[in-house]
Amino acid sequence: MQKTALVLGAGGFIGGHLVRRLKDEGFWVRGVDLKRNEFAPSAADDFRLGDLREQDFTRSVVDRRFDEVYQLAADMGGAGYIFTGDNDADILHNSATINLNILDALHKTGVGRVFYSSSACIYPARNQLDPDNPTCTEASAYPADPDSEYGWEKLFSERLYAAYARNFGMVCRVARYHNIFGPEGTWQGGKEKAPAALCRKIAEAETGGSIEVWGDGVQTRSFLYIDECVEGTLRLMRSDFAGPVNIGSEEMISINDLARLITDISGKTLRIENIPGPVGVRGRNSENSLIRDSIGWAPSQSLRTGLERTYAWIDGQVAQQPARTAA
Repeated sequence: MQKTALVLGAGGFIGGHLVRRLKDEGFWVRGVDLKRNEFAPSAADDFRLGDLREQDFTRSVVDRRFDEVYQLAADMGGAGYIFTGDNDADILHNSATINLNILDALHKTGVGRVFYSSSACIYPARNQLDPDNPTCTEASAYPADPDSEYGWEKLFSERLYAAYARNFGMVCRVARYHNIFGPEGTWQGGKEKAPAALCRKIAEAETGGSIEVWGDGVQTRSFLYIDECVEGTLRLMRSDFAGPVNIGSEEMISINDLARLITDISGKTLRIENIPGPVGVRGRNSENSLIRDSIGWAPSQSLRTGLERTYAWIDGQVAQQPARTAA
């Protein structure tokens, strides 16, 4: 019998790639989101448009037992959305409501296996003050002190999934994603993350000019290419390990050096201008000992390889935009 999967947040960047992978594996897939992906048609067999904050809609899409459920739906974005403080109420209310509705519907329908995508933003800000030596082991999450309301909601939802697993026998798998990037992700509009934002700025810049980078550029991060994220997600989902576990790269880089790397890929000569802006914690890097030990996997692709593919895609998107006219 053909296996079935439900992907919540299927109109998003990671969700769209995940749906394609599941289809390649022979699954019948239902995708659900508030919107369709703006860059590629969904590969889902059945795509439902609707608001998972609405309990009736959520129950309508969880109308059967699925073999695998992937919960990726959230109110999220890059530093320009999460760290300004202007969107905190929406972030907390929207994402928490979605997770409460989804777990209630899954429990009442008898769905037994669900993956939840948490975030590295749950890690305490106090452990990420040194850009060269951040601490992001899974065990370091407590005592809790996330760097943003987005992180607090993710940590609450981790506990929510764990409680449903304990109380109702659900099989829940939880991963803490670290900065996933790649083609078909948001690259403009305020919700884009650093790799996409820098790729856009560099693609738009004329050689010999400059690009702006928020903060002093010394802040560090690691970035994981989308294909590796999907692989790690599927392996965790089908393993005997519940998590939470990091799914990210251990190749840490400063934001200025990330800009220089993408500039090198572009073949342009550009200056960096560091300007004030929201930056989040000073340092963050995935720590992959637990995922290696628990499921025998960790990502292996270099950051440059993923950036080459991502820059080529965003450069193509920029080229399709209407030409700017002088004021």
